[in-house]
Amino acid sequence: MPRFDLRKLGWSADLADTLPLGLEPGRVIAAHRGGYDVQTAAGAVRTRLPGRLLRACTDVAVGDWVALGDGLVRVVLPRRTAIVRQAAGTTTRPQTLAANVDLALVVSSLGPDLEPRRIERYLVVVWESGATPEIVLTKADRLDDPSAHVRMVEAVANGVPIHVVSALSGHGCERLRRRLERGRTAVLLGSSGVGKSTLVNRFVGRELMPTRETRTDDDEGRHATTRRELVVLPGGGALIDTPGLRELQLWDGDSGIDAAFADLERLAGACRFRDCSHTREPGCSVLAAIDSGELPLERLSSWRKLQRELHATAIRQDARLCREEARRWGRLVREAGTRSRRRR
Repeated sequence: MPRFDLRKLGWSADLADTLPLGLEPGRVIAAHRGGYDVQTAAGAVRTRLPGRLLRACTDVAVGDWVALGDGLVRVVLPRRTAIVRQAAGTTTRPQTLAANVDLALVVSSLGPDLEPRRIERYLVVVWESGATPEIVLTKADRLDDPSAHVRMVEAVANGVPIHVVSALSGHGCERLRRRLERGRTAVLLGSSGVGKSTLVNRFVGRELMPTRETRTDDDEGRHATTRRELVVLPGGGALIDTPGLRELQLWDGDSGIDAAFADLERLAGACRFRDCSHTREPGCSVLAAIDSGELPLERLSSWRKLQRELHATAIRQDARLCREEARRWGRLVREAGTRSRRRR
């Protein structure tokens, strides 16, 4: 059997230096409830974590490079980038959506789903991850002239490239495809029904990912993708398709907010007071820009909302760490008591 060239997925000399002796490298291409599909040079294999890594709550995501031994994942190799959100639900814990991503494509359709505030949130998460963001506006065949929608996105994109595409007609798809070079990994991020899986099918040239018909009431697509999966594209490059995200809560994002709101940060640098809160202080350049129309008030409101969310998340993270530390010390005290009784 011919061997798969892992360099197509981004395998490099730097990664080889981190591979433990005697173990086989591979990249996680799909995650299941009980295990993972890993692409190795010998082919794709189904594997899982051993008990030791399960007890350590080892985080494994699609896109991770791992070292295999005796059919199990023994080591997760160091990540270059990781797209992480606060996990959905009431628990306070991170969820890695994709790892070792070079390019993050924030996908929204040219229709009811197009929401600048949501795009801002995605950009914060992507900038924080270390990946490079680009915006993809799908279903361009809906509109004769999408320029007004593009301008709406440009107002929050801060120079991030914007692609206007139609997977049905092919408009803009070739330019976007050229961004996915050999050895480079991109991930598609966005809500359900915006056309992520349709784009994957367009790039691979066949119906690889399931899609569903649009709803008749608003012409939006229906949820079809149920798991994250990495696809090797013909001609080079890899693309991770993800299920639609109903919510994208921030886990970490100080540097991400600075990058996503670079226009506001630039204005803040000219405020009279270094700790200006941009509320009522004299000499506030941000408020002056709002008064002049240079900066929309919605932009400042969104920045404040995300800052409050990050602060609240940090408080919950601190409380979680305190609980975990208390449980650890309690376990150590119980174990010490058990050893003491045995000695007596």
